[in-house]
Amino acid sequence: MGVDNSRRALAVVFVIVFVDLLGFGILIPVIPLYALSFGATEFVGSLLIASYSAMQFLAAPFLGRLSDTRGRRPVLLLSLTGSVLAWTLFGLAGSLAVLFFARMLAGAMGGNIATAQAYIADVTPPEERARGLGLLGAAFGLGFIFGPAMGGFFASDAVVTAAQSVFPAWLPATEFSLPSFAAAAITASNLVAAYFLLPESRPPEARGESRAEERESRVAELLAALRTPALGTLVVAFFLVSFAFSALESQFIFLTNEQYGYGATENALLLTYFGVVIAVVQGGLIGPLTDRYGEYRVAIAGAAIQVFTLAAVPFAPKIGSYLPAVGPLLPVGPTLPAAIVALALVVTPLAFGNAITNVSLNTLVSRSATADDQGGAFGLTQSAGSLARTFGPALAGLLYTGVDFWAPFVLGGALMIPIVALLLRLDASLLVGQGESRDAESVD
Repeated sequence: MGVDNSRRALAVVFVIVFVDLLGFGILIPVIPLYALSFGATEFVGSLLIASYSAMQFLAAPFLGRLSDTRGRRPVLLLSLTGSVLAWTLFGLAGSLAVLFFARMLAGAMGGNIATAQAYIADVTPPEERARGLGLLGAAFGLGFIFGPAMGGFFASDAVVTAAQSVFPAWLPATEFSLPSFAAAAITASNLVAAYFLLPESRPPEARGESRAEERESRVAELLAALRTPALGTLVVAFFLVSFAFSALESQFIFLTNEQYGYGATENALLLTYFGVVIAVVQGGLIGPLTDRYGEYRVAIAGAAIQVFTLAAVPFAPKIGSYLPAVGPLLPVGPTLPAAIVALALVVTPLAFGNAITNVSLNTLVSRSATADDQGGAFGLTQSAGSLARTFGPALAGLLYTGVDFWAPFVLGGALMIPIVALLLRLDASLLVGQGESRDAESVD
């Protein structure tokens, strides 16, 4: 594939992943409240959230292997088709069972991220691969910023009222169905664009079952990498960070709905603000911070910040009682203005801490592996993150309903303490790769 064709293919994959994540992000402020509308408890709603990551974890290796033998393009088209079906069913769901089925189907189709990563590896030379994968990360970030904002728009009273006036009687037009149909429509347009614009990156002669032995050796390399002291420590830390933060993500909307009376639109504004803070930190502040202090110290600082901010989220109304009522922070009429201000004061440093922790941990993971093991190392962190986002929401929902509303958030903050301890004990001399000397000095 020539340079121009390679860049074109990379741009198309970027758009595909961005639009795919946009469709996913639209439903983030909707899913918990959608489950409650069917009479589900917060625990069952948390299981609905977790079901996506569980199916994504199970499906990603299968779709990756299928793309090795059948080509990347068919797998990406298949997954987009499945996503259109899943989000359509999500909007039409007349029961909690259908809601779970649609969510799990969407999760299975979401395993196409591994195929997108493989596509980028196909069309980029080794020296350009980091840039290509970085674009994939940017697509993730943008999708999670604009998606919730669009979800809030389609769930707004004005849009719902307008849709009810034009939709036929058999087609539901609610604050839950409209974001689902919007996600399906966006993904359908993505499918059409991919069908006409996305070339195959894997030539026929490179496909086939002969890659089975290579896959087995890859698994052996991953297991060996997990036994590496520095990498093993970082993977555990990454798992705990993802686990703790998934408790916030899964229960935050339940919390704001219960304490502030917020629906999908108001929560969409909060989630969009959260995403913008993360994007600003990762896009502009993380570089100067790591240049001055090193990834090691920045990761520890980010985890330490989250110890307190995660635990403080459910107590924002109490904190707000000590603040003057300065008026609404958001133009949606919150009933507790001072508590909302307190929530913003908690959420802003929380987003900052999470952003610098994730970037710094990923950089340290990269340094813990040799150039030949980079893919395997990041594969480990992705697997750890998927597992954490599967079990984290389930436990958080159980604590929310079985203990009290504050329990999952306090647990999330408490889980950051062993992360700080693990990083403090990490022998930075075990980190290999460029820049290791600076991190070793940071330990001293």
